[in-house]
Amino acid sequence: MMVQRPRRFTLMPAVALLGLSALVSVPLLSGSHLYAASPVRVATVTVRTGDSLWTLAERYTPAGGDVQDTIDRIAGANHLRGAIIVPGQRLHIPQ
Repeated sequence: MMVQRPRRFTLMPAVALLGLSALVSVPLLSGSHLYAASPVRVATVTVRTGDSLWTLAERYTPAGGDVQDTIDRIAGANHLRGAIIVPGQRLHIPQ
């Protein structure tokens, strides 16, 4: 009568699978590049009597630029929900 020996568990299949996954994932990961966002320059302005978002945007819009785009950037930088600003309020104007 033939006696069967119990099979020994080996780590070879797990090592081979790990090596194969490393061969596939390392080139994919090394091909990606991370870039930092460029710093945004801002001017801080204190609102005076008679100022509006439009007049401030006109003052800070570059020649040939769109005033409405500047208004949108000012509103976004200051978390404004509307166009109302009050004297004494400090606003950040993205440059």
